[in-house]
Order: sequence, then structure tokens, then C-alpha cells
Amino acid sequence: MMRDFAKWLDENVDKDPRMAGDHGSTTIILNKSQWEAKLEEAKARRKIVVVDFFASWCGPCRIMGPIFIELSKKYESNLIFCKVDVDEVADVTTEWEIRAMPTFLFINNGKQIDKVVGANKDELEKKIHHYATNQSGLGC
Repeated sequence: MMRDFAKWLDENVDKDPRMAGDHGSTTIILNKSQWEAKLEEAKARRKIVVVDFFASWCGPCRIMGPIFIELSKKYESNLIFCKVDVDEVADVTTEWEIRAMPTFLFINNGKQIDKVVGANKDELEKKIHHYATNQSGLGC
């Protein structure tokens, strides 16, 4: 059964989310200094950051990756979108206490305000829509 699932993933989902051709409005974070710069940019622009903590070997991450990119295109004027590979940028992953993948964090002024854990498309869409349309009370 696992072989069938692995075969399905290889045939139907990008092999490595970082290498997919279209990242939409999503910044791929490659190191801690880039991460810190993105959080500072968000503060300066008074925007919420939505972060996808993923792993290239994670099946649910590979399924959610394209969904996250589409949402970034839809809400790019309201939110800042980033992806962090938990294996490549482990210091950021540890700092934010990521324990499962995918984990989607919502960060305002450098502080986590919300989170979605797992491949829950409906919950992720609902929260992104909420924060994209209701930022006025968040100090953004």
C-alpha cells in the first residue's frame, strides 16, 4: 500500500516544492537571515506573514504546496507568503517549534497569531481569507 501511495505521489505531485516552476507570490526562505529580513519587511509593510513549514519528503506537504501557491496568488496584495523547508532551514524550524508538517503559521509583528497543522485545505483557506480581509484590528 505504501508503494502505491509513493508511486501516486511521484506521478501526481511535484517532486520538490522548492523546484516547482511557479511559486506564485511565495518567497522560498533559504536561511535565517532571509527569514529575519522577511519578518522585518512584513512589520514595515504592516502585513501578516503566512508561512508554510514543509519537507520535500512529506506527502501531505507535496499535496498542499500547490494549494498554498494558489492562495498566495489570490491574496498577495493583503498578506506575505513564505515557505520554509524544515530540513534546509532547521534553525528557523526549531525557533518556531515546528513539530509536524505541513504547519502553516500566521505571524503579525513577529509573533504567532494563528496556526494550521496538517493538510487541512478548508481550514487553511478559511484562515487566510479571514486574515486577508480583517487586518485592521491586528495592529498591522
